[in-house]
Amino acid sequence: MALTYTPAPELGSPCPPFSLGTVDQKMSSLEDFSDSKVLVVMFICNHCPYVKAIEDRLLALAEEYEAKDVGFVAICSNDPSEYPEDEPAQLFHRWKEKGYPFPYLIDHTQEVAKSFGAVCTPDLFAYDQERKLRYRGRLDDSWRNEALVQHQELKMAIDAMLENEKVQDDQIPSMGCSIKWKENHSK
Repeated sequence: MALTYTPAPELGSPCPPFSLGTVDQKMSSLEDFSDSKVLVVMFICNHCPYVKAIEDRLLALAEEYEAKDVGFVAICSNDPSEYPEDEPAQLFHRWKEKGYPFPYLIDHTQEVAKSFGAVCTPDLFAYDQERKLRYRGRLDDSWRNEALVQHQELKMAIDAMLENEKVQDDQIPSMGCSIKWKENHSK
């Protein structure tokens, strides 16, 4: 497991377009979220201990903001050849078992991850209504232990966007397992 940190965010950059199949055999695209005041794009997977540690908090956050016109979408871009937990059938099982309240997309070609500049799981992006990047960083200040959380940075960024306030520029990177790139990926 290679610990990777997200790079400094390019705040104000546009949300890259995407259109991918979902774990439940549907399609989902950026246009599906056109009515959302905020869009949170999460690069996650099944096998990563960093994702597993915050998964329930991500689900609770998505549920909390469901009625507030905040869209959430998860994307798995990992090459599952060496990580069977990230196979589409396993992603579907986890999505169903945990009751994910958002679509879970599969980036087989890894082109979407590349267009976002995603590097790890979890890699969390939050876009305003104009789909400009306002936040890229960690979920909160204690990935390992929810009881120790003092600052919920992603939640604070969402709240700021909903109130048309400035999101803090000083954003702390997310950390996690590197995306499992296919062999032909040039870094």
